[in-house]
Amino acid sequence: MNFLPRRRRKPEVIIVSLIDIFAILLIFVIVTTTFKSELPAVTIKLPESKTAVAAEKGDEALRISISEKEEIFIGAKKVTHEELRSELEKLQKLPRPPKLALATDKRAPHGAFIYVLDVIRQVGIKGDFTAFTEQSEKP
Repeated sequence: MNFLPRRRRKPEVIIVSLIDIFAILLIFVIVTTTFKSELPAVTIKLPESKTAVAAEKGDEALRISISEKEEIFIGAKKVTHEELRSELEKLQKLPRPPKLALATDKRAPHGAFIYVLDVIRQVGIKGDFTAFTEQSEKP
């Protein structure tokens, strides 16, 4: 009779199998993740245009939106008239300043559009701006 207890083997973790499982899970998460684009925080009704042309795909422009109530949004961030200049100056100081696109509600006062355009030029941002419009269906 053998009264000495048997030595138990320590359980082994097979690292190679675990790495394979984690790699598959990582690939699954990456493939199934949806990337959301930043939506504006304000709903505006765009003016219509018969001669509007669709912009080419490329670098996404940073949207400056003006609502019917003269509220100004840079992307999804609401800014006041006083903060607009400092926010645009911060953008201008970036190593690669973003292109700007203006989206103005068709019921917004024309003065608000001119004010934003004036601040953009005072900051020193030059170049063409994209303006958002709705395609007119009237002949």
